[in-house]
Amino acid sequence: MIDRDLRALSGELGAALRAAGWMCATAESCTGGLLAGAITACPGSSQWFERGFVTYSNAAKVEQLWVSVDTLERYGAVSEETAMEMAGGVLGAVPAARLALATTGIAGPDGATPGKPVGMVCFGVARRAGPGIVTRAVTRVFEGDRAAIRLAAVRFAMQAALEDLKRG
Repeated sequence: MIDRDLRALSGELGAALRAAGWMCATAESCTGGLLAGAITACPGSSQWFERGFVTYSNAAKVEQLWVSVDTLERYGAVSEETAMEMAGGVLGAVPAARLALATTGIAGPDGATPGKPVGMVCFGVARRAGPGIVTRAVTRVFEGDRAAIRLAAVRFAMQAALEDLKRG
């Protein structure tokens, strides 16, 4: 399932993380571990990947990543607010990580709601900045079947991490 392009992208991300001296970690909902799988498909990934959380249920998001119940109720599990809290929660749980990636979305074929179509994925990126944590989020809507949406989300998450690293 992890194709050559994703392995190459993982290698590029790994090189950027090694150059920065950083470890990354992930929190995944709709991608269900596929992002961690893509990262660890690259040999030597233990040098830049610390761990991954698969927090598919709301309870897991709250219990493992300290996502606020209020955030889940107000914005929903598929929201930029939740994605940012997931990413920030990873850094709270994993002191060795300096960069965290989170995915939460609707891979389909069911699950769409008004304003949240199938293919909508929210990404959270968090990084340590001095004594604090800086987070950002972005939302994309991908086309295709469930497998295509999940793979596109993995690709986008790694590209977002690379972009974040290039910003310095």
